Amino acid sequence: MTIRMRAITIGVAALTLTACSTVQTPSKDDPWEGFNRTVYTFNDKIDQYALKPVAQGYVKVTPQPVRNSVTNFFSNIGDVYNAANNFLQLKITDGVEDIMRIVINTVFGLGGLFDVATLAKLPKHNQDFGLTLGHYGVPPGPYLVLPLFGPSTVRDGVGLVGNYFINPLTYVDPPALSWGLYGLDVVNSRANLLGASDLLEGAAIDKYSFLRNAYLQRRQYQLSDGHASNNLPDYGEGAPPPNYGEPEEGAAGAAAPASGAARAAAPTAASMTPAYPNGAAPATLEGPAGAAASVPASGAQAPAGASGAAVPGDQYIPPARIGIYAPGLLRLH
Repeated sequence: MTIRMRAITIGVAALTLTACSTVQTPSKDDPWEGFNRTVYTFNDKIDQYALKPVAQGYVKVTPQPVRNSVTNFFSNIGDVYNAANNFLQLKITDGVEDIMRIVINTVFGLGGLFDVATLAKLPKHNQDFGLTLGHYGVPPGPYLVLPLFGPSTVRDGVGLVGNYFINPLTYVDPPALSWGLYGLDVVNSRANLLGASDLLEGAAIDKYSFLRNAYLQRRQYQLSDGHASNNLPDYGEGAPPPNYGEPEEGAAGAAAPASGAARAAAPTAASMTPAYPNGAAPATLEGPAGAAASVPASGAQAPAGASGAAVPGDQYIPPARIGIYAPGLLRLH
């Protein structure tokens, strides 16, 4: 056993060193790019061969109204830690609105199966403990791709611990029920985002760079409470974020379709707002594929049978007594 553990340790260390050596000039916000790309590839394979096929099967056997109700149920649970983080940030009005959403959807929405609060014009917020730390001036630190969790930063990775203890699903008993709810949440959320991931896969771009830039910009946008900010991440000298706008004049005609696909997927200030059912704005996928792709309000269509319901943010939490925050297969920030 000792020999085996030593071999595993040496193998992991060699993989890490190899990964870190693949990028000669990492950017300021992504100094661990070599390691991050290796983890991103691992996450992408997990999604490609496990999570996505399960989600596609779930779409085929589950009617969309049922999937919408499942989404609303977990969204209602997510309002609990949205409220907790808003109160921690002393955003009393937002916290009270979150509490009102919980009460209305639980009482009049049959335990949260129907999103009555949105119909009543109560806004949906999207908070987590990483944003709470950022609210009090904790710097994000380097960009970090976590195994199974997907895109993150050092600060957001630490924030996952706080999310674990705030989320109600952490305390569900018995453990079998907790596991069942967690699995249903992940599969349903991945099913809702099939259109987004297909759109990203069809874009002729460096997916890793696109997802990294989208994630960091969206977190900055959320931290500014949805206001435009000039303090966007620095991707290194001479290496600004990819230009997803119109192609330069004189560019090869073959590049036009790829540019259009990128424009459709590129996150903007408007498309980074939280997305929810009933006239919702776009959502963002993050997880095993390392995804963080915006679902456009119009344009690319989701695959036949895929749910049109958007995904509530950051309520994905593992069952109680796991000891770690392991939802990360699908995570909205």
